[in-house]
Amino acid sequence: MSSRFDNVPNRRALIDRRGVAERLHALQAKDGAKLRAAGTKELKAALDAGRAEIAARLAEHPSRGHEIAAAGAFLIDQLLRLLWDFTTERLHPNPNPSAAERMVLIAVGGYGRGEMAPHSDIDIGFLAPWKVTGWCEQVIESMLYSLWDMQLKVGHSSRSLDEMVRQSKADVTVRTALLEARYVWGDTALYDEAAARFKAEVQADTARTFIAEKLAEREARHKRMGDSRYVVEPNVKEGKGGLRDLHTLFWIGKYAYNVREPAELVEKGLLTKLEFRQFRRAENFLWAVRCHLHLITGRAEDRLTFDVQREIAERMRYADRPGMSKVERFMRFYFLQAKVVGDLTGVFLAHLDEKFAARGSRFGFPTLWRRPRKLKGFTLDRGRLALPRDDFFREDPVRLIELFQLADLHNLEVHPLAMRAAARDAKLVDEVRDDPRANALFLDVLTSPRNPETVLRWMNEAGVFGRFVPDFGRVVAQMQFDMYHHYTVDEHSIRAIGLLNQIEKGELKDDHPLGTSIFKQIAQRRALYVAVLLHDIAKGRGGDHSILGADVAGRLCPRLGMSPAETETVAWLVRWHLIMSATAFKRDLSDFKTILDFAGQVQSPERLRMLLLLTIVDIRAVGPGVWNGWKRQLLADLYDATEEVLRLGHKQRGRTERIAAKQEELAQLLRWDEARMAAFRKRMTESYWIAEPADVLERNARQIDAAGDAQLSVEAQVYPERGATLVTVYAADHPGLFYRIAGAIHVAGGNIIDARIHTTRDGMALDNFLIQDPLGRPFDEEARLNRIKATIADALANRAKLQDRLKAKPLVRPRAEAFAIEPNVLIDNNASNRFTVVEINARDRPALLFHLAYALFQSKVTIHSAHVATYGERAVDTFYLTDLIGDKIESGGRLKTIERRLLEAATGDGTVAEAA
Repeated sequence: MSSRFDNVPNRRALIDRRGVAERLHALQAKDGAKLRAAGTKELKAALDAGRAEIAARLAEHPSRGHEIAAAGAFLIDQLLRLLWDFTTERLHPNPNPSAAERMVLIAVGGYGRGEMAPHSDIDIGFLAPWKVTGWCEQVIESMLYSLWDMQLKVGHSSRSLDEMVRQSKADVTVRTALLEARYVWGDTALYDEAAARFKAEVQADTARTFIAEKLAEREARHKRMGDSRYVVEPNVKEGKGGLRDLHTLFWIGKYAYNVREPAELVEKGLLTKLEFRQFRRAENFLWAVRCHLHLITGRAEDRLTFDVQREIAERMRYADRPGMSKVERFMRFYFLQAKVVGDLTGVFLAHLDEKFAARGSRFGFPTLWRRPRKLKGFTLDRGRLALPRDDFFREDPVRLIELFQLADLHNLEVHPLAMRAAARDAKLVDEVRDDPRANALFLDVLTSPRNPETVLRWMNEAGVFGRFVPDFGRVVAQMQFDMYHHYTVDEHSIRAIGLLNQIEKGELKDDHPLGTSIFKQIAQRRALYVAVLLHDIAKGRGGDHSILGADVAGRLCPRLGMSPAETETVAWLVRWHLIMSATAFKRDLSDFKTILDFAGQVQSPERLRMLLLLTIVDIRAVGPGVWNGWKRQLLADLYDATEEVLRLGHKQRGRTERIAAKQEELAQLLRWDEARMAAFRKRMTESYWIAEPADVLERNARQIDAAGDAQLSVEAQVYPERGATLVTVYAADHPGLFYRIAGAIHVAGGNIIDARIHTTRDGMALDNFLIQDPLGRPFDEEARLNRIKATIADALANRAKLQDRLKAKPLVRPRAEAFAIEPNVLIDNNASNRFTVVEINARDRPALLFHLAYALFQSKVTIHSAHVATYGERAVDTFYLTDLIGDKIESGGRLKTIERRLLEAATGDGTVAEAA
């Protein structure tokens, strides 16, 4: 028995090969087709029994990844040997094969390594000495049909030895697959000849090119999968820090150093014994996760999506801890293993560099010509910062920080062996946490005008960052179990620093014109960088991370050498880092009380500028696609309005002056005669003039003018400044108008992000909706705009049964079902002087706004505006309400009824389907 499967206990329980062979031998049938079908049935039964045994073993020992992966390959080996014998002895017997009819069956790829997840493809190859003969073709075809009939996914090839050599030379994928080739059954002498020819004719003297190709392949794969080890839905096989990265190391080791087993990497000096143990532990864990994934999904699924993370955490027996759920603990361990894979990759590549790279150039790195002289005792090794001796850090642990400060200052890479030494000696940094020099160097890196993001990431990967700032160490590899955050907390914070640096350098001025222009006015630049680093530092501790984080900032900033004033600013920014986005996205910015309350909280223009920049980078660092033009506009509106209040105090213009200014601006845009303009002014209420910006006023005025006496007019036009489409409905006002429009927009495929509801003095409704498609982009195709207009018109004329069409719409985010979100209704009569503000937090689901609006219609209240913010699977919908005569809703009993109806609508318990 191959030593490869020695770690699989009780192999006969997986498959009793002798028993199956005897049953196959006893089979009788009239013709070959029936005999093959009977044999396949017997083998399928053995396969199912073996798979059930593997699943039972994984359930009993959920973290034995190596054993389960090897058991899968062992089972397939035995089935292939049985099938080979059955095919060549019973179906296509050939008692005296000629020399040309010799053939060998080999396992290639992952199966060749002797590792298989339950639903992995089976990669096999048939080798013949020369051209494949007719008998060989019959055997191959018959075996493949049998395997397909067993519902196995097979990757196969049949080649002569010459073809094998030629194709391996031409294609790196073929070469990699054959590098892993392993004998399964057939002619052993032919296998030995093939292995010898591969080594002599393909492998010899091509290590350099192979390594370069493999590294380029790895680079492209990471880009495709999201170039971070800390994507919260990682791909266990192909993602950064996944199994494929470990395989790449082994392939390169095998190709360049002729190692047969991973353990030989230690003998060749590529990894230390400790690093090899880490390699094995990470590989074992990743295999266990991958096997669970396949069994849960019932297919070859390698993405660790939210809906399976919780189940795998339970299967692998993780438990909840204060501040961290079992799924977050499981994913944290996953990311720590991915980090180990990354560290090992760096060390491994350093050795290859020394052995194979041409003089002066290095794999994947540009050559550096500058040679800075002042390196504080560090040396340069082909353009990279290196250590002069092994105990360099032990002599002075401050050098653990200085290494990264110099790398940043001189724009140098850190040599992987210096990174290895830094990771080994990271614990020494504990001794210098309070050393003023170490803290000053750290602050230099954090607030660097050059490239702080990259250097902080290196520092984090070496483990120095988390030890020097233990509070940061607590959030390393910590994921947040939701669909909003794309990265772990440490990665999110480091990305936010990188974005702040880019805004400061003016590299993002097209995306953030306001942020770029105000950066120059920031007086406390250091405080801003430290606040960005610390804004999420207290996540995962239980309790409000903003309040706990402000305490951390109060302790840490003096240690970093910051003044009391800077410390107070950082603590305030961390404490209130969510207030600006919450106000901008969940409140009505045309309600002046919103602005006054926010200004009262912020109190100074300097804090306002810093808070805006912190808010921008926090949202952008969440992940791709989260930032958009609508969010930019809301934050800019809030900033401008608050800046005016803080600058002028109570001297700013009153309500009457603001309305007069808006009307004057509109008159300039429309160029109507005075009588026509006066008639329009008279029809519209004061709140309308305050609520809408001038460009929307102009669009509304032209639409109303064109509609004349018509009872319904629907317009839809792209609104690029807001990154959305503006839909305006002008109709005879009647109860329930708003919920019908909301339902129609959803049926047409739109998401409402903002709505303002107005009634003219002569009883017409004028409702402005900002909508986006499900990917957060404006609707901009003529056909889709027309569909929205037609659907709204149909809904308001009762031409279509709205509830039937709403039921037929599929769930937008099926993965959102993985999250338990308890709906919550907050009613606030202090947030506005004129309206009752109701905020609903709930799981985002199709037509949520429609269901909530219908509940409010049943409650007999008037909706004046609606604001929708979405955070992954969580939606926050805010309504500004009055009773039917336009007053705030003060009665406790009435508010209780509204709360109950909204909770029912948010959970989906309400009888909303009857609405339409």
